[in-house]
Amino acid sequence: MSPTTKVAQSAAGPASAGTSTTPTTGDTDAVTEAAAAVAAGSAAAVTEGSLGGSAGASGGGSGAANRGPATDYAEYRVVPARHPWRWVGTAVVALGVAGIAWSLATNPRWEWGVVAQWFTAKSIVDGLLETLKLTAISGILGFILGFILALMRLSASPLLVSVSWTFSWIFRSTPLLVQMLLWYNLGYLYEKISLGIPFTDVRFFEIQTTTLISQFAAAVLGLTLNQAAYSAEIIRGGILSVDQGQLEAASALGIPAWRRSTRIVLPQAMRAILPTAFNEIIGLVKGTSIVYVLAYSELFYTIQVIYNRTQQVLPLLLVATLWYVVITSVLSVFQYYIERYYSKGAVRTLPLTPLQKACRFLSIHALSADNSAKVTR
Repeated sequence: MSPTTKVAQSAAGPASAGTSTTPTTGDTDAVTEAAAAVAAGSAAAVTEGSLGGSAGASGGGSGAANRGPATDYAEYRVVPARHPWRWVGTAVVALGVAGIAWSLATNPRWEWGVVAQWFTAKSIVDGLLETLKLTAISGILGFILGFILALMRLSASPLLVSVSWTFSWIFRSTPLLVQMLLWYNLGYLYEKISLGIPFTDVRFFEIQTTTLISQFAAAVLGLTLNQAAYSAEIIRGGILSVDQGQLEAASALGIPAWRRSTRIVLPQAMRAILPTAFNEIIGLVKGTSIVYVLAYSELFYTIQVIYNRTQQVLPLLLVATLWYVVITSVLSVFQYYIERYYSKGAVRTLPLTPLQKACRFLSIHALSADNSAKVTR
């Protein structure tokens, strides 16, 4: 008996003794179909056996084979992702913050009563106003001059480019303290400052340098020129960040150069300029403290005068620190909203404000609490 005949017999049942075992053409097709059915049945049996598990071994395999795929997931338990190291890190940081807060609250040498006494004293507030005045004047003048220097650096004139580059190179290479002392002692180099026709004796205006360069003037001059050197590079980098193809397209459409600059280049450049520019302004607020070398009564110099008289050094330094933190925090809030305004063309949806984030957080947690209460009922 051939192997094909054996497979056919095992699929169709035992053959009678009188039946011929030689297959015909039609019988060959039937044998092939029977063999395929046997193979498919074996594969299904293996699959059912693997899904049925121990139930199939004990005689319950037929029930597992008849059961359809599960469509109701209500019985499945949702297991949240676990982040053990995140919790460990959170606990360590929380312990550190709690330890620092406990030390600040319980160490009597901080003298918080003295801090509260001097925090809003008239002399401190007057020094704070002088600091804000120096920051505002030097910041505005510094960025105006920096904008002019940036345009000079981007011009096609070799002389303008060289002057702008030399200015930034000199004032970025020398410490601000040295610049302050140099401008304050300018009267030693030039006794008089005059305005007239160059290389002639014609003078329209003349004044003593020591009269013109006071403590306030030297402070503003030093801070402004130093700020202008850094602002020029910030503005130049922001302008260069705008794709040149947009300018070419605007020129092809016949848009005037001034309109191209104010309506196309600057709005896009502001997104690159603002973060670094606000960092410079915040640095300028703290940089005004170096004016104490000129004995100008800004915030830090006033603090020094008071603690030299009262010998309460640390509490008064803490007063200055807290006021600087308040100023920089207010500037950071302004920075957030201004950057948010100029990000309109860069993102599809504006980022949420802190108030909107708080409202969204409360609404989500209130909805979750409401759903939990309904499930409990």
